[in-house]
Amino acid sequence: MTAEDVSIPTSVVATSAPDAHPVQQLPVSGGRTLPALLRSLAIVGVLLVLFVVLAITSTGFLTMTNLSNVLDETAPIGIMACGEALVFIAGGFDLSIGAVYTVGGIVCAMAALHMPTPLALVLGTLTGLGIGIVNGLLVTVTRINSFIATIGTQFVFSSIALVITGGLLISVTSPSFAAIGRGTWLDFTYYTYAWLAVVVVTGFILWRTRLGRYMAASGGGEVAARLAGIRVGVIRTIAFAISGMCAALAGVIEVSRTATGDANTDTTIPLTVIAAVVIGGVSIFGGEGSIWRTVVGCLILTLINDGLALLNVTATWEGAFEGVIILVAVGFDSWTRVRR
Repeated sequence: MTAEDVSIPTSVVATSAPDAHPVQQLPVSGGRTLPALLRSLAIVGVLLVLFVVLAITSTGFLTMTNLSNVLDETAPIGIMACGEALVFIAGGFDLSIGAVYTVGGIVCAMAALHMPTPLALVLGTLTGLGIGIVNGLLVTVTRINSFIATIGTQFVFSSIALVITGGLLISVTSPSFAAIGRGTWLDFTYYTYAWLAVVVVTGFILWRTRLGRYMAASGGGEVAARLAGIRVGVIRTIAFAISGMCAALAGVIEVSRTATGDANTDTTIPLTVIAAVVIGGVSIFGGEGSIWRTVVGCLILTLINDGLALLNVTATWEGAFEGVIILVAVGFDSWTRVRR
C-alpha cells in the first residue's frame, strides 16, 4: 500500500489551463523505482535483524504474551503515525498531535461522567477531527507554514487541556469505560485491533482511492496539482482532519485504559510519532510514503526500546537513539532524491 503507486486519472492530467496550453503531467513517482525499493528493503531488513537479535538474546521474546505486549505497546504511536503519514504525503507537517491526543482523552473522560461510554468515546474522537480541521484551515487559508502553525496549535490546545481540567486528574469509575482500553480478544488487546483498523482504512485511502492519489500529487508537486484541477487546500485539510481524528482516538483509548484523564501527558509523543513515520520511509518533502512502511517504522522503534531495556541501557539514551535514526532516515531520503 504505497503512495508511490498512485496515479492521477487521465481526465485530470489532461486538464488545460484557461489559456488552452496543455498542463504538464503531475510528477508521481513510480513505486518500483530503485530509491523506493532501497527504502523498503532497508527498513524491512532492520526490523528482521532486531527481531532475530531479540529472539536470540531473550528466551521470552517469542512467546504469545510478549508479542501481544509489543503490538499493544506500539498501538498508540501506530494509530497516530498512520494519520501523520497522510499529512506528510500531502505536503504538510502536524506537530499538534500530542495536544490533540491529550484533549481528545480529556473530553472523553469528562463526557463519560455524564453519558454512556460509547457516546463519550465518539465525542472524544470527533474532538480530534474538529481540531484537525482547524489545523488544516489554518495552514491552507492563512498560508502559515504547517510546521509553525501546528507548533502554535500544540501550545494552544495543551493550555486548553490544562484550563479544562484545572490541572487535576479526571477519574472515571465506570467498568464499561475501562473495558475498552483493557479488554482483550484472542490474546490481543482492543488497542491493537483499533490500530489494525486504522492501518486498513488509511492504507486503503492511500492505495485505492482518488483522495489518496490526490494527497500524493499535492505533496509531490503543488503547482502542477493545482494546474491539474486538484483542490490542494481541501486535500490537505482532509489529511489534517484524519490526523487529528487518529490522535484523538489514541488518546481516547489510552484514557480508557487508565480510567483517568490527565492534561500532563508525555510531551515527546509528537517527536516519537514523527520518528516512526520518517523511519518508515515517508518523505518529509511530501508526495511519497506508505502505510505498511509506517507500521514497520513503528515496530522498529518499539523493538529498539525493548532491546535497550534488554541490554540494561538506561532509558535516558532512548531519545539519543531515536534522534540518530531520524537523522539517518532523513539523510537517506535526501540522498535518494538527489540521485534520481
